[in-house]
Amino acid sequence: MKRMFANTVEFDFDRKLQRPSPAELRDLYRNDDEAARVEATRRGLWIAVIVYVLYSATDLLLIPDVAAYTIMARLTVGIVALAVFETQLHLDTGIKWLDRTSAMALISGYAVWIFPALRTVHTESLSYYMIFGAIFMMGANLFFSFRFVLSVISSSVILATFLLSLFAFWPTDIYALAFSAFYVSCFVFTSYVNWKLNRERYHVFLNALEAQIQQREATERGEALLRMSNTDYLTGLENRRAVDQRLRNYWKEWQVNGRGFAAILVDVDFFKKYNDFYGHQEGDRCLIHIATTIKEAIEPLGGSIGRYGGEEFIVLAQFDMKERVAFLAERIRSTVEQLSLLHEERRDGTSIVTVSVGAAFTREQSGAKLEKIIHEADRALYGAKASGRNCTRLFDPNDPNSSDESENIAALLKIAINQNLVSLVYQPIEEMTSKRRDAVEALMRLRTLDGSVIPPSLFIPIAERTGMIIELGRWVIRTTCHDLLADNHVQSASINVSPIQLKMPGFAASVAAILYETGVSGSRLAFEITEGLEMEMHSDVLRCINDLKTLGIRIWLDDFGTGFAGLSWLRLIDFDMVKIDRSFLHGSSTPRGKAMLQDIVGLIRNRGPKILVEGVETEKQLALLREFNIDYAQGYHVGRPSSAQTYRDATNIARPSAAPTPSA
Repeated sequence: MKRMFANTVEFDFDRKLQRPSPAELRDLYRNDDEAARVEATRRGLWIAVIVYVLYSATDLLLIPDVAAYTIMARLTVGIVALAVFETQLHLDTGIKWLDRTSAMALISGYAVWIFPALRTVHTESLSYYMIFGAIFMMGANLFFSFRFVLSVISSSVILATFLLSLFAFWPTDIYALAFSAFYVSCFVFTSYVNWKLNRERYHVFLNALEAQIQQREATERGEALLRMSNTDYLTGLENRRAVDQRLRNYWKEWQVNGRGFAAILVDVDFFKKYNDFYGHQEGDRCLIHIATTIKEAIEPLGGSIGRYGGEEFIVLAQFDMKERVAFLAERIRSTVEQLSLLHEERRDGTSIVTVSVGAAFTREQSGAKLEKIIHEADRALYGAKASGRNCTRLFDPNDPNSSDESENIAALLKIAINQNLVSLVYQPIEEMTSKRRDAVEALMRLRTLDGSVIPPSLFIPIAERTGMIIELGRWVIRTTCHDLLADNHVQSASINVSPIQLKMPGFAASVAAILYETGVSGSRLAFEITEGLEMEMHSDVLRCINDLKTLGIRIWLDDFGTGFAGLSWLRLIDFDMVKIDRSFLHGSSTPRGKAMLQDIVGLIRNRGPKILVEGVETEKQLALLREFNIDYAQGYHVGRPSSAQTYRDATNIARPSAAPTPSA
């Protein structure tokens, strides 16, 4: 199946066009270029008739006594021949009958002239004049392009007519012998030339036919190569090269005629897990099945699909209204979902193959470029994946998470560290039994060049999408160690770590280098891993977590209960702490909400980790945590985020001044 398209192309290359049989060749030759032959025969007959009638002048000069009869015969034959020919031409009888009509016109023209001419009294003139009869024989063999058999029959009848006329007109035996020899020689010579010409025409036809066949084979091979260069080898869809060309055509039409189009990116959810578990051959079958199904679903709506790379497809469709884009995107998503292809390795509560869909539609904007619409569709796709996958997103220029503002933030993140636009604040964590607040959580803040604050909910996803989270993450770890841990302003600090950081090769080694540089023990750091769909449990992530624990770093599970992966993570990883999301605490004001929080606490406690509840904003909530024997609490009621200087000042106040050294 993987070589489905390649095998088709190889078949095209190996296939030879079937050559016609001899009988088929003769039929093709007879029908070859019939329109041109019809026109040539018509022109020839008209010329022959006109010349034939004009020769009436010689009748008047050489045989004037019977000229009236011969001229009348010439006119009658000429008019009848042309009338019959044009009628046949109008009825589209074909070249075969037109040739026969022309041959009959030659025979009749000679016969109806010579027999009246034999009645002349100017026998000497006629004895010379009869030589012109050879012109009719040459006309049958050379002037018209008759087939050999027809030309021989025509010239034979003309020869027989001449020989018959000798019985009525016989000046001398020598004359009869000479003229008979001349006519026979003329018959043999012109028939031979006609045979040679027909044979040559046939060879020319064969050579032309062979050239056409070879040209057709070369054209088909070229078309096969073009198909191969424009087609994805696995799915048979348009490949990226063909998609780019279609995009350019749509873009040009939009620029010239204003006809809008949509670009829709389709990504198969968790396809790496599918490939790893079911195998690459089954993964290929899955992609082919999805590609074929989407193609069948969108073609009635005027859409085309291509493979954009890996497990990503692109759908292009020309629309007049933006509203149709959302309909098409949802049709793509639902069509794949309805396939119900089994995918048991997912850990998001879904056990079938699904797709995430991001769409963008052409819109008037400054500096519009072709690449812009693909970029917008890609950002919409990222939003769909961030929203839980198996959903569609249409690019919204007014949404700050997907609009052009995100590009400004991405550019800002590149200079944030060097320009001191990024900073840290630290929120205290209270140990419930001792009420000590020796631990803090480091929280990143970002401001623009004019001082405006950008919320983490906006810039963190952009940092992850652009890869800037790698450099920012190292900066957070290093800064936290320098600010508070190196000089023991706090006992420990927790830092949020992105899944992208855990997937990066060498992340644990870079953390070890920072600990060595700052002189901080790994046991004083905790890394918070957020439960979510982006955290895929593959070997690289688990290996990185084990390396971090080897350094002494504690691993916490953040925002427990907000996704589907938490229970699986609890089973796979020995967490030191689990942070229950604030939504459960805020919902505990009802009996049902309180019971749910208690159930979650019991579940985590049975697994062994300590428990931290975030979002504590009232004394009543804090009392509830004491009731449930929660280990740690965090929230505005415990303490708001503060700068590192605040903690340093508090530590300096708490430490007693050193006693003066007595003088000697």
